[in-house]
Amino acid sequence: MQKFANMIGFIRRQPRWRLIVALIVMALAGVLLFRGGGGSTAKIPTFAARRGPLEITVLEGGSLQALESQEIKCEVRVGYQGTKILKIVEEGYLVTDDDVKTNKVLVELDGSDLQKQIVQQEIQYQSAVANLIDSQQGFEIQLNQNQSDVKAAEQKARFARMDFDKFLGDSVTADVIAQLGLDQLLAVASTNNVEETVHAEEASVERKRPPVGTKLPAAPTVVTNASTAKPAVIPVVARVASQPPAVEGGSDEAVASKPEPSVAVVLDFSKYANIDALGDGEAKQKLRKFEDDLQVAQKELGQSKGTVEGTRRLFDKGFVTRTDLQRDEIAFENSRLKVQTAETARDLFLKYEFPKSAEESLSKYAEAVREFDKARRVAISKLAQARAKLKSAQGQHEVQLRQKKDLDEQLAKCTLRAQKSGLVVYGGNRDDMMYYGGEERIREGASVRERQAIITIPDTTRMSVNVKIHESYIKKVQKGLKARITVDAFPDEVLTGEVTKVGVLPDSQNRWMNPDMKVYLTTITVDGTHEWVKPGMSAKVEILVKNLGDVLYVPVQAISPSNGKQICYVAHGFKPERRAVEVGEFNDEFIEVKSGLKEGERVLLRGPGSSESDTVTQEKSPGENEAEKPAAPAAPAAATPKAGKA
Repeated sequence: MQKFANMIGFIRRQPRWRLIVALIVMALAGVLLFRGGGGSTAKIPTFAARRGPLEITVLEGGSLQALESQEIKCEVRVGYQGTKILKIVEEGYLVTDDDVKTNKVLVELDGSDLQKQIVQQEIQYQSAVANLIDSQQGFEIQLNQNQSDVKAAEQKARFARMDFDKFLGDSVTADVIAQLGLDQLLAVASTNNVEETVHAEEASVERKRPPVGTKLPAAPTVVTNASTAKPAVIPVVARVASQPPAVEGGSDEAVASKPEPSVAVVLDFSKYANIDALGDGEAKQKLRKFEDDLQVAQKELGQSKGTVEGTRRLFDKGFVTRTDLQRDEIAFENSRLKVQTAETARDLFLKYEFPKSAEESLSKYAEAVREFDKARRVAISKLAQARAKLKSAQGQHEVQLRQKKDLDEQLAKCTLRAQKSGLVVYGGNRDDMMYYGGEERIREGASVRERQAIITIPDTTRMSVNVKIHESYIKKVQKGLKARITVDAFPDEVLTGEVTKVGVLPDSQNRWMNPDMKVYLTTITVDGTHEWVKPGMSAKVEILVKNLGDVLYVPVQAISPSNGKQICYVAHGFKPERRAVEVGEFNDEFIEVKSGLKEGERVLLRGPGSSESDTVTQEKSPGENEAEKPAAPAAPAAATPKAGKA
């Protein structure tokens, strides 16, 4: 406080003229400071906000092309160096309807290499034909040989079955064979049709199987009951051949239901060891003889027993001598021994000879069936090999024939003929030329690659303009929108058109040139037919998106994004006012302002502190919506409003 008082006193003690000079200096400094700070703002052009109709358009440049055109391409498969053009019509030649009717040759390609390949292919084709004939004959021979082998094996099995029936009788053998399923297997296989015998094992699946985990004896076992001296159970293990491997043409059910490799069935022949159970066969005849011998011996034993008992009573009374008694006792003992011998012979037959002979007969029959099954398997295998060889020969023949036809077609494609009337243009569309920019120019002697367009005949009655729409505008462009088209060669002529196609994905070619820029190919069809319109002409397309009736608008460069909002600078006094606004639709020049500005207010066309060559920096916060940012390019210089324009 004391310092402030001392300063006041110091000023009062100064002369008046010094105070006046100090005030003048301060005033001049303020003026200079004001002019220096506001000079940058005064030089920025402004625009007065307008109200009125605003036409929302999208302006892009493109090239005219025919909607429909015939591309005559090289369809000859060539190597890296391509194939040469021997002859081609001059560019600009008008193909007439008469040329189409007479199949006029437009392009002739070099086919000398194809002619050499055709000669070599003809040799290979004839070799394939000879191999096919040999395979067909081999298949027929193998089929006949299989039938003979299967027939011989079937006959052997049938004779073994007759021997089996002869021993046990047909009624018993039928029961035994039914348990094994051999009759069904033989019945199916006996058709001698090798193609159908693959299903033969399906019939044997129904036979009886032992429980899982049961251990089967590997050889016949004989168990004798010492008390009764009668044969016990005599199990016989008969093995049936496994199912043959799958054959081409066999059903999936046959493969899925094939049994295990070896299936065993236990047979008990003891239940057939009596006359009543046996059929009319050698076993029954032998058993009947043993029974008859035993009965005769038993009767003789009974007679001898009665005789010796009577002699013993007579001997006790003294009517006969001891010699007579001994003679009768010897006769009785002899008869008893005969009975034992007959019983032993019968028991031995039932215990050993009967099961042995039965098993031998069954084994021979089963072995014959296995041999028959083996012959059938071998026949199937050989037939499969013959069929595989035949199919291989057929496939090779088809391949060689297809290659021969393909080479003939390739040679025919070396001559390209007129198919549609129109103007001849060398090469394909412009995009194709840009992508394959390193190719030779279409001319006689030039080399062309496969699928390369040699000649294009456009249909000039229906033309279109292909443009590339930036991704910031693509959401506005839809099918059916009208457009104004201006051809650079005829600027005074304004054509009308309609958007007929909008790309779904960004242009793939632009991806290599500028990966950060996404554009979408769009097609605008030109209304009507115009003779002066030629393919390849440059044109500008103005797509009419929307027509706003009465809105407030300013130039697009006056609006800039900042922290998620759209702002502008309004000229207000010595310092511009930063103001947030709400924007709407926009075109290449103007943008709609929904709120934040009034009609007549002047906005700066660039931000304060930026030079005339600088563009407005498009700031963007992390959460800013891309759709709200007017990412339109700067308006053309001719359309930029002047500073102070009303």
